[in-house]
Amino acid sequence: MRVIAIDSVDDPRLSFFTQLTDVALRRKLEPATGLYLAESTKIIERSLAAGHRPVSVLATDKWLPDLEPILDGHDVDVFVGAESTLEMLTGFHLHRGAIASMERPILPTVAEIVTDARVVVVLENIVDHTNVGAIFRSVAGLGADAVLVTPDCADPFYRRSVRVSMGTVLQVPWTRIESWPRGMAELQELGFTVAALALSDDALTLSEFVAESHDKVAVVFGSEGYGLSSRALALCDRVVRIPMSHGVDSLNVAASAAVTLYALTNTD
Repeated sequence: MRVIAIDSVDDPRLSFFTQLTDVALRRKLEPATGLYLAESTKIIERSLAAGHRPVSVLATDKWLPDLEPILDGHDVDVFVGAESTLEMLTGFHLHRGAIASMERPILPTVAEIVTDARVVVVLENIVDHTNVGAIFRSVAGLGADAVLVTPDCADPFYRRSVRVSMGTVLQVPWTRIESWPRGMAELQELGFTVAALALSDDALTLSEFVAESHDKVAVVFGSEGYGLSSRALALCDRVVRIPMSHGVDSLNVAASAAVTLYALTNTD
């Protein structure tokens, strides 16, 4: 790695790190440039372990000893500056050690992702990056096999999603479904029972659905505000609900995913 002192926040080589708090800008910029941000030395290490190539790194002096073994053997520029300089550049206090721009990997096809999968999670139009990251963490921790996201779902590689997921976005196989809900048919043709998590009078309880013992399951979770679309509900094989108490109608989507995956992956 090459250590370069930051002389000016206007250095064009630092443009990708400018004002990282501008959510609208990052949503457009990161996918368009083929890059994503790995925030903290731990996440950078997981990105490299996943085979992703670092483009540039931003850090303070005190974190260089931690970065050196992680970046050993990588041809990458590490821009170093005072904490105040980095805060001026990024828009926030960089207290997690370092942040790196990484090349985005080419996403595989749906068929490639689910070939050997038993439990798959589908995220329909979930727009909150925190929820996306939290769901990926549950997928990794509770033993599901893959995640599929619809065209309008938030970017799993967005900085906040990666951070909230504790880097599991970089470990869990995932890809985008090019067309939704028409893409559901491919899952059904591959032998998956597609279950929608939704409130419905004729919905099975989660325990009833688990008792059916399907060999391969794709569980679909809908957007935070409106839940699943009516078109997706009409095409799913089952509608499933988590029974609630005390007048509460439902859980946050990330919590629902955790409860559902625990039930599906702990059946012995």
